[in-house]
Amino acid sequence: MTATPRRGYSLTKDDYAKRLSRIEGQVRGIRRMIDEDTYCIDVLTQVSAVTKALQAVAVGLLDEHLHHCVKNALAEGDEGAIDAMVAEATKAIERLVKA
Repeated sequence: MTATPRRGYSLTKDDYAKRLSRIEGQVRGIRRMIDEDTYCIDVLTQVSAVTKALQAVAVGLLDEHLHHCVKNALAEGDEGAIDAMVAEATKAIERLVKA
């Protein structure tokens, strides 16, 4: 039986779960605001807060990727894996910047 690979965020998984639960609650709050016909700017302020919270999660995951996955590939001296992981990180950054 093969073991599930340990991800860079494994040690902080509970923290990410808590942050995502808070974000989920914020999104439900936005839904409620719309249901209650809340002033547009107030809704947009909350949308902005959720967007920033999700971006913080994404940056944290990217940081974990670089510090764990890329660092391990460097330690193993696997040039192909290093190049692939840096390319993955670059594409992830591109997606974050476009968002």
